[in-house]
Amino acid sequence: MDAVSPTVRVDSWLWAVRVYKTRSAATTACRAGHVRVNGEKAKAAQPVRIGDELRIRIAGFDRILIVRQLLTKRVGAPLAAMAADDRTPVREPTAMLAVRDRGAGRPTKRERREIDRLQGRD
Repeated sequence: MDAVSPTVRVDSWLWAVRVYKTRSAATTACRAGHVRVNGEKAKAAQPVRIGDELRIRIAGFDRILIVRQLLTKRVGAPLAAMAADDRTPVREPTAMLAVRDRGAGRPTKRERREIDRLQGRD
């Protein structure tokens, strides 16, 4: 590893480019193994360099980001968008399903109408 090239902590960078709402949420994701840098699981303090590929697991799907600019402080959304190159493949939309909690009882008239509307039985 080259000691001259500038680096930033991975959790700090993820927070700065607005992937996570707080830095502690980014740290928790790193501890849980949801963040990979160049294919390897990343700890929160792992350094990130320009050109690194980050795979972040959010809501069961991988988000692929390429580091284009190193940020340590949170910036505005337009600047944050320029700091990362998003290579995430497009997900196919999934149909919304009417799901009721187990043991919730029978649906009310209003809930039944909403279920019918979701299923296309107007």
